Amino acid sequence: MPDEFRFLASDARFWGLTDDVPPVERVEFRTDAGAAISALRFGSADPEAIFLHGAGLNAHTFDPTILALGRPALSLDLPGHGHSDWRPGADYLPRALAPDVGAAISALAPAPQVLVGQSLGALTAAAVAGARPELVSALVLVDITPGVRPATDAAAVRDFLAGPRDFADVDEVVDRAIAFGIGTDRALLARGVELNTRTRPDGRIEFRHHLAHLDVPLTLDVPDVAPIWDDLEAFAGPILLVRGTGGIVGDELLDEFRRRLPAAEVLTLEAGHNVQEMQPLALADAVRHTADRTPPAA
Repeated sequence: MPDEFRFLASDARFWGLTDDVPPVERVEFRTDAGAAISALRFGSADPEAIFLHGAGLNAHTFDPTILALGRPALSLDLPGHGHSDWRPGADYLPRALAPDVGAAISALAPAPQVLVGQSLGALTAAAVAGARPELVSALVLVDITPGVRPATDAAAVRDFLAGPRDFADVDEVVDRAIAFGIGTDRALLARGVELNTRTRPDGRIEFRHHLAHLDVPLTLDVPDVAPIWDDLEAFAGPILLVRGTGGIVGDELLDEFRRRLPAAEVLTLEAGHNVQEMQPLALADAVRHTADRTPPAA
C-alpha cells in the first residue's frame, strides 16, 4: 500500500471501525488546460458520495469519515492542494474552482452524487451544484455558509493560513494548530500535518498547498461568495448544514441560512471547524442519512 495510505488501518481502529479497509487508489483528471486534479477513490464500485475539503487541507482529511461511511466514495484534492496542480493565477475562490471541479466529477463519477464539502469545499460544492446540477443529488455543507465574514467568523482559519511558510518539524505545526483552535488532539493533528506537508532539501517542512506560499492569503470576503446563495436557493435536492459548536457558523449565520433555505436540515455537533476530523462517525451518519433521502439515479 502506498505510504500515503499508511494511516488508514490505524484511523479505523482509533474510531472503533474494522481495520479491514477498502481498496483505495489515487486517480487523476486533466483539465482542458492540462492541469491535474488528483483524487482518492475508495472502493471498487462507482462512488456514492464525493468529498471536497477546506482551504489548506487535502483529500485525506475525510479518510475516517469515508471509512465510517462504508460506501464507495471519491475525495478530491482541490486545485492548489494536495497532489493537484497549483493554479497559475492563484485564484482559489469557489466559483473559480467550480468549473474544473465539476469537470473532474463528471469524468470520475458522472452519476448524480451526494456532494459533501467542508469550508471552502462546501462553497465550491454549492457552486458546482449551481453550474452542473445534473452531477449533484444532494448537498452536505460542513461548517460554512455563503454569509461568512472572514474578518470575524473565520479569523482563526485565515490567520493560520497566513502564518510561516516553513517549519522545523511536525510538532511545530501541531503547536501552531492548537494555538489557533484548529484542533486539540496532538496525534490526530500530527497525522493531518504529515499528510499535508513535504520535506524540503534543507530538512525543513512546508505545506503542500499553494495558499501557504502566497504573499496575499486567501480571503472569502469578496463578491464571489455572496451569489452562492443563489446556487443554494435554486438547488432542488436535499441540503444539510452540519455545524460545529466551536466552528464558524454562529447564530447570526445560522438564522440567515434557515431564513433563506427553510427546507434545508441543520445538524449541530460538538466539534470545531474541522468537523470531519473531530466527529467523523457522526458526519458519516449525516451523509448516509442525506444520501438515503435522495431517489436512485435514473
